[in-house]
Amino acid sequence: RKLNVVWWTNIRFEKRFTSDLCRLLKASGCIAISGGLEVASDRLLKLIKKGVTVAQVARVTDAFTQAGIMVHAYLMYGFPTQTAQETIDSLEMVRQLFEQGVLQSAFWHQFAMTAHSPVGLKPAAFGVVETGPHFDGFADNDRFHEDPSGAEHERYSEGLRKSLFNYMHGIGFDFSHDEWFDFSVPSTTVAPDYIEQVLAEAEDRPAGNAQIVWGGPLPELEALSPEVVQLNFYFKKEVWGLKLPASIGYFLQEQLANLHILQPSTTKFSAFKALWSESGLGELEAGKNAAIFEVLREKGLWVV
Repeated sequence: RKLNVVWWTNIRFEKRFTSDLCRLLKASGCIAISGGLEVASDRLLKLIKKGVTVAQVARVTDAFTQAGIMVHAYLMYGFPTQTAQETIDSLEMVRQLFEQGVLQSAFWHQFAMTAHSPVGLKPAAFGVVETGPHFDGFADNDRFHEDPSGAEHERYSEGLRKSLFNYMHGIGFDFSHDEWFDFSVPSTTVAPDYIEQVLAEAEDRPAGNAQIVWGGPLPELEALSPEVVQLNFYFKKEVWGLKLPASIGYFLQEQLANLHILQPSTTKFSAFKALWSESGLGELEAGKNAAIFEVLREKGLWVV
């Protein structure tokens, strides 16, 4: 109906958010997402059963950012048993995520125990002691607790807030962590290039049951000679031409129409790979025509 829809949503940083899926979300009108990085510590993320790791969050936020979707992270400090060392290491993780440009905004929340949360239901399993008050019903569910093995969490509030404010403005990345606090804090144990290395080693492999869709305009085919054709794509901001051997050009014109995102049917990536090979184009990811596939992926051929 030619509607321009703009939207944002809350997510969990699942590894399913690949680069192609993020591009598809961008094309659908998504401008921003927010998700919980929480404590930014793999030990504590496992303890709270978040289902993600810091490395996974880094890769997903990078995929969203590269697609042009803004990313906001919910951050938490003061989770039961979180030590001073883990607090500073979490701060370092956040610093690197902003320095690499994969986060655009965030906010630190201090942990609060509530009656129906996993910690509130079984405080001993998380190393804390509930100190009341008694639960008296709906909306009266806040609980006080003691954390014998954790840090003095309240002391870190201002330093975390101040450092994050600077990181969101693109400054302060070269400050040592103790400059944000008015008391001594431990040095971080996180490698200074940890997030950079995680992003460099990332592999964006499609899932076995992934679908392939074409999100760009349908091309017009121009015959340049009996052997050579050009597919002309009229995007909103550019006209793009792809010169190809005639057999490949006719094949792609037909396939892109079949794969168009407005088609009611869907095509498995595995089926498309088979068609590509059967048409004499070689192996999709490694053959001599693989570069054509990579160029089309940049323009809107997404495996999701």
